[in-house]
Amino acid sequence: MTEPETPPDSAAQPATEALAEAGNGLAVIEAALATMPGSPGVYRMLDARGEALYVGKARNLKKRVVAYTQPVRLPERLRRMVFETRSMEIMTTASEAEALLLEANLIKRLRPRFNIVLRDDKSYPWLVLTEDHPWPQIAKHRGERRKGASYWGPFASVWAVNQTITALQRVFLLRSCRDTVFDSRTRPCLLFQIKRCSAPCVERISPAEYGALVADAKQFLSGATPSIQKRLATEMEAAAENLEFERAAALRDRIRGLTHIQGRDRINLDGVGDADVVALHQMAGQSCVQVFFFRGGRNNGNRPYFLSHAKSEQPAEEVLSAFLGQLYDDLPPPPLVLVSHEPEEAALLADALSLKAGRKVEIHRPQRGEKKDIVDHAATNARESIERRMAEGAAQTELLAGVARTFDLAAPPERVEIYDNSHIMGTNAYGVMVAAGPSGFLKSAYRKYGIKEAKGGDDFGMMKEVFERRFGRALKEDPGRESDAWPDLVLIDGGAGQLSAAREVLAGLGVEDIPLVGIAKGPDRDAGREFFHLPGRAPFQLPPRDPVLYYLQRLRDEAHRFAITTHRAGRSKALVTSELDEIPGVGTAIKRRLLNHFGSARGVRQAGLADLEACPGIGPSLARKIHEHFHPTGG
Repeated sequence: MTEPETPPDSAAQPATEALAEAGNGLAVIEAALATMPGSPGVYRMLDARGEALYVGKARNLKKRVVAYTQPVRLPERLRRMVFETRSMEIMTTASEAEALLLEANLIKRLRPRFNIVLRDDKSYPWLVLTEDHPWPQIAKHRGERRKGASYWGPFASVWAVNQTITALQRVFLLRSCRDTVFDSRTRPCLLFQIKRCSAPCVERISPAEYGALVADAKQFLSGATPSIQKRLATEMEAAAENLEFERAAALRDRIRGLTHIQGRDRINLDGVGDADVVALHQMAGQSCVQVFFFRGGRNNGNRPYFLSHAKSEQPAEEVLSAFLGQLYDDLPPPPLVLVSHEPEEAALLADALSLKAGRKVEIHRPQRGEKKDIVDHAATNARESIERRMAEGAAQTELLAGVARTFDLAAPPERVEIYDNSHIMGTNAYGVMVAAGPSGFLKSAYRKYGIKEAKGGDDFGMMKEVFERRFGRALKEDPGRESDAWPDLVLIDGGAGQLSAAREVLAGLGVEDIPLVGIAKGPDRDAGREFFHLPGRAPFQLPPRDPVLYYLQRLRDEAHRFAITTHRAGRSKALVTSELDEIPGVGTAIKRRLLNHFGSARGVRQAGLADLEACPGIGPSLARKIHEHFHPTGG
């Protein structure tokens, strides 16, 4: 990060006030300096709970950190940070470039309050082409990579990768079905009928011809579209001359598919294979970065990123530098990164990204030409994204103000938590919590609780257990209730009984100042006729078309969706676990082979000994053990 900010002397507090404000934090930093080395590395400032307040990097740790011992020269934001510091940790590195990479990793993982933080924890979708199968499959992929496959991307969204898969199916007729489906086919599926697959499952195409299609697809993904199109046109003309009209028509359709793709990709970088376009726009103390991903000269889509930092305007160069470090923490950087602003320490950042990529990475701010036009286009997208977000935030703020009026709250809630339970006849019981605030649903704050003590059918007991675990842990981790992880309002999917159970738990924990509201379904369980239960007030309903009612329904429905999804996932896991995971000697890899071969745990249970021995990777000894587990009497 940058050196500590130094405002004009006229903006600084008197030295005595600044020293008093720094408090014990100043003593902690001075004590750490006594043993701090002068080498490159990363330092962390921690609060009383051991949570990171700030992460910074330095070419010389001692010289950098000593600046924090002069609070009179620090702005208000950094004085607060020094005041809250209760301990420091350092990690030395071999170079400043390595320190920058480590800093970005720690910021993204720890999310310190005084850093510029990229608020995005989603993984990026990739396109995968399997190569460990005689008939390679094209599919989208998230998560860790495995051997025996080629990966292409990243893509900005699932929609973008799905569009590319559809294009590959239309032009190169590659299969997208799973291996288990492929192995069980006896006739072509619908994709063959609509000319989006060559039906290798029933050998409507030879291995050599399919291999040629796979090679063409790889060329296309590498940016060789014109050469493929030219060759297909030559083949189409030759087929027509030889009166092979059916083959000529098929080639014509593939050429049309390629033309459609080129027409759809209106935004492209000619002459540039792999590059990212990164543009920043700032407004009202907020920052939005728009990124366009170009791979093989093709546009793989774009997405906006919103950064968390102090409300005061942060320099664009500093924000963009922090963003790039965190963006490429879990993403391979391309050879070229086009930016709207020159990042702070651009040369060091380029060196760090080159170190990560194992090749040269250039960070370039274009001044004219096609590249600048694309950067300007990305900047326009960033501006429009932040304007939409602010407009939505204003509407959300108004709704939260309406919630405050409806439930007699002192102020609009900054954090609303909604609780729900899900089970079937008492089995696989789960309680869940979802959270929302002025920026919408807070997905990273969602929690699920597998019910351990209460009986699955006891809704009141389940609610008590969830509240004891949620708020008991919160009190243990934050007894002073200083963090923003405490709710300003709690909504419960239930009536007076669930509300009473929740109040009893909170009263027992000494937490009696959090407003609680129960949302009970109305007559015939109709949406719009819900009753709201508050302690000390008679149940009431809201007007049918009240925007606040719609908002509360949306919160309740999100909790219900999350509860159902959690319950289904737990039930599916329990079904598989009860069938296969109890067999001695059957680990994850063996279980995968069994499920791929037999299709389900039930299929494994019903399989005969000979069928089990025929499963790839299952020898006679293990087959006998599996069979005896399901048929202990030899039946």
